[in-house]
Amino acid sequence: MSSAQKSTKSTMTDQQVASEFTSYYLSRVTQEFAEDLDKVRAADDFKNDAIQLLVNALQQGTALFSPEEQRRIVAAEAAAEKPTST
Repeated sequence: MSSAQKSTKSTMTDQQVASEFTSYYLSRVTQEFAEDLDKVRAADDFKNDAIQLLVNALQQGTALFSPEEQRRIVAAEAAAEKPTST
């Protein structure tokens, strides 16, 4: 990661980091549990209004990570997305 990228990530507010981390976390969780989530959605008793409840339940997993861990993960993900130039 370039020093400019490090600086940008390190100057993000905790709220900005939490928002980016939540997006990243939900993306990963839905990828990892795609089959299980499809089964839940296909259940006869699953209603559309349960989607927000399901999203909120999945978001609760972000509480397992401290703000420092979230910042580290967001920074690492940003570094992995940007190819380094030589």
